[in-house]
Amino acid sequence: QLYCRTVTKRGNWQPGAEIGRFSRMRYFISLTLLLGILWLGLSGVYKPLLFVLGAASIALVVWLTERMEVLGAEHDPATLSWRLPVYWIWLMGQVILANLAVARAVLDPRRIRPRLITIPAAQRTRVAQVTYGNSITLTPGTVTTRLDSAASQLEIHALLPEAVADLEAGEMGRRVSWLEGPS
Repeated sequence: QLYCRTVTKRGNWQPGAEIGRFSRMRYFISLTLLLGILWLGLSGVYKPLLFVLGAASIALVVWLTERMEVLGAEHDPATLSWRLPVYWIWLMGQVILANLAVARAVLDPRRIRPRLITIPAAQRTRVAQVTYGNSITLTPGTVTTRLDSAASQLEIHALLPEAVADLEAGEMGRRVSWLEGPS
């Protein structure tokens, strides 16, 4: 029998919940397909030897995922489906806007007003909270310095007042919650 860790409403892991054979296979098939598509898209070289090496790499990653027991309801690649590319496109736009704001601040240093702020992380799962923190760090001018999952809060260092206002408005947090999908 396969046992995996399940997630409570607060995102806490509880060991011992059995998952069905179909769910287990769905997780592994979706991970294999996602890794295969990613590998094919990033490699750009389609020779037999590289196909074999790519397949071996994917098999190793899927096997390690099984051994580490990290693939389950919270880490199912299929749950992200079409939402992830939509989120990435939105995040790239935010990174470009933040780059322009930081470039203006470099040219006019009086605009720089560094602050350390705490904002809520209202996402249901830890993976989504980490995604939120990483998205903030990817955005120029902001760095997530601490994630407190128990209190559902992020501590962020921001260079510009506009970045603080954007974070306090919570649009990125709402987008990450949307990325999680329905509860």
